[in-house]
Amino acid sequence: MIILRKPLSRRTLLRGAGTALALPFLEAMMPSAKAADVASRPKRLQIFYSPNGMMMDQFMPSSEGPGFILPATLEPLAPHRAQISVITGLGHPSAAAMGDRPAGHGRSCPAFITGVHVKQTEGTDIRCGISVDQAYADHLGDATQLSSLELGIDQASLLGSCDIGYSCAYTNGISWRNPTVPLPVTANPRDVFERLFGDGDALDAKSRLARLRRQSSILDFVMDDSARLSGALGMEDRRKLDEYLEATRDIERRIQRAIASGGGAQSADLERPAGIPDSFDAHVRLMIDLQVLAMQADITRIGSFMIGRELSNRTYPEIGVPDSHHMLSHHGNSPEKKAKLARINRHHMEYFAYYLERMKAVKDGEGSLLDRTLVLRGSAFGDPNEHDHMDLPIIVAGGLVPGDRHVVAPKGTTMSNLLLSTLQVLDVPATRFGDSDGPFKALANV
Repeated sequence: MIILRKPLSRRTLLRGAGTALALPFLEAMMPSAKAADVASRPKRLQIFYSPNGMMMDQFMPSSEGPGFILPATLEPLAPHRAQISVITGLGHPSAAAMGDRPAGHGRSCPAFITGVHVKQTEGTDIRCGISVDQAYADHLGDATQLSSLELGIDQASLLGSCDIGYSCAYTNGISWRNPTVPLPVTANPRDVFERLFGDGDALDAKSRLARLRRQSSILDFVMDDSARLSGALGMEDRRKLDEYLEATRDIERRIQRAIASGGGAQSADLERPAGIPDSFDAHVRLMIDLQVLAMQADITRIGSFMIGRELSNRTYPEIGVPDSHHMLSHHGNSPEKKAKLARINRHHMEYFAYYLERMKAVKDGEGSLLDRTLVLRGSAFGDPNEHDHMDLPIIVAGGLVPGDRHVVAPKGTTMSNLLLSTLQVLDVPATRFGDSDGPFKALANV
């Protein structure tokens, strides 16, 4: 039975029959004087990554400053332009070869949010550096149930090298807990759901999977506890609780449908694990919704999402592109290949727009999740045909920095400066990060 306190504990769970369900961030969890104070709410960091670079002529706005015209790739972001800033000209000097073999993906991907030149190796002696999301996780400590959540679409490649002379660990993910521990993404929605809504008192993974297969819901097991809590909450908190429970149930149904479908097949020789939807569109949206749900419940305030593993060879017949993404990225200036690559870039941007839309739709006091989130979106390359790591396609979004701007960084500016400023916006007392030589001062004026 829940005993309501003033304020309600942030770690309160709904319990019942071997199930424990985290609660969203409620007004009852704050001192009444601060309940509507947006500035008192937690700050969050989310990172959205697209592989294989960008057709920069379709990404870069033609003018600097506010009120810029959205180029073709950015048009899906029109509803969110007041909360986005496009930043061009930033690069990663640390992704240069520096005497290593010429394999751009294996260096650029791990440098993306670390700013570190990795050790070239195909073995287990990998070495990079802590990533910006994990630096923020260290700052927050045990403020949340999970320190961070790394999600993606592609299953990890576990063996051998994925780029010439570089371990697959360098391209499986973008997050690094420390210089020797990469954090590969989780691609199966079922696994993510079990991680979010299980604890020491909950059902084991096998039992939760059996329950999903039976089409039963964790909400059925916490119904009595939920009703008791709801009766003690104010109107706004009741609305928020109902919204959160319905979102949880919707995700359960979608995972159940994926399990019931048998998983289908990704290709002739690679079976899709149970729980992964048959369609790319359904998979991406489900993973994004899980990431948002984790923030809504304050299970974590830090997340990253890779819409594709670096070097991804995914095809996109649903948008008329049956060609391999990675092969198209080496377009050789072919107009046909460049047009197809731009189509993939825009398709990924549509999902980023959905990401922002979902965060904007969840209320957080007088504002939304997006208002208290810094979202960093980008790729490890600008022009992938050249493996250009010195002019990256970066977007900063959310309410923690001003939006509706295109900022052009001075040539040669390291992206680590932006990563350093990101930490400072999140109240981390950092003075250096990666190969930074100072904060990216334009961020405060973006």
